[in-house]
Amino acid sequence: MTTDQTADRQVALVIGANGVVGRDLVEHLRGRDDWDVVGVSRRGGTDGGRLRYVAADLLDAEDTRRKLGGLTDVTHIFYAAFQDRPSWAELVPPNLAMLVNTVDAVEPVAPRLRHISLMQGYKVYGAHLGPFKTPARESDAGHMPPEFNVDQQAFLEERQRGTSWSWSALRPSMVGGAALGNPMNLALVIAAYAAISKELGLPLRFPGKPGAYDSLLEMTDSGLLAKATVWAATDEQGAGQAFNVANGDLFRWSELWPKLAAFFDLDVAPPLPMSLATVMADKEPLWNEMAATYGLTASYDEVSSWAFGDFVFGLDYDMFADSSKIRRAGFHEYVETERMFLDIFAEFRKRKVIP
Repeated sequence: MTTDQTADRQVALVIGANGVVGRDLVEHLRGRDDWDVVGVSRRGGTDGGRLRYVAADLLDAEDTRRKLGGLTDVTHIFYAAFQDRPSWAELVPPNLAMLVNTVDAVEPVAPRLRHISLMQGYKVYGAHLGPFKTPARESDAGHMPPEFNVDQQAFLEERQRGTSWSWSALRPSMVGGAALGNPMNLALVIAAYAAISKELGLPLRFPGKPGAYDSLLEMTDSGLLAKATVWAATDEQGAGQAFNVANGDLFRWSELWPKLAAFFDLDVAPPLPMSLATVMADKEPLWNEMAATYGLTASYDEVSSWAFGDFVFGLDYDMFADSSKIRRAGFHEYVETERMFLDIFAEFRKRKVIP
């Protein structure tokens, strides 16, 4: 990567560059002439233009220092990495350690560091625990730990004191994007579920809990989130602030589900509660047959986010936040959620992820 060394050149370090959030963040930054981008993930990636990738094990402090310690020109760190674990308590040590290791490796060697951006979510409000106050606001009281999002923000707030860089935190709802191999991509869950249903000659049944079909929800488009993240990292109104980021509209599955089914030319039938993780456990041979028949490019592992689908479709309570704070601060873009899903499905079809 050729880096312009002038004082106004911005160099983004995107941590978690291959995830559902990081992927579109990288693409958004690449589309702007004033940024160079370094993408970090366990798998690395393909360099091109003003983008290069670094493969690093962020849980290993020494490996992180070795891989990132030479990035002296970084001006912005965009942290969007996540490691899943079986319990809420087990999520804290690895996800906090990865952020700490990243900052420990880069901050001492990057004199032009201006901002560290942290990706969070509605877990800050206890959305994963059960019915919570809606609309959730950034000023809402915290909840009983463990919660790694809160610990990460506390670390940045403490680390930032006395420095010349600032921080921001973005709190999206459930994120929709076209990335593969991510454990939290709802659009991919629906696309794979619909493709398998169609192959079996079945209608598209909503598989969630009773009550979830009519709950009030919102989504966050990954491209919209990328724009909001860069805005918060570069506008003075974003410094030291947390922002909810959502598409700007609300929906109920009861209204949206038939429209999504229509994309796949599927009928709908009444909802039937079932665990996708359970009913999809034996579907890999079928998917392999579909891959051979239709020339699909994605393995079954890459499209299997069934546990996340079970979590989302099990939300039998309202899930939305007040996103007016970021609009008051100056970011005004929005995305229609139905259009978001259909565009992502079309992208999956174009890339032969689904038939």
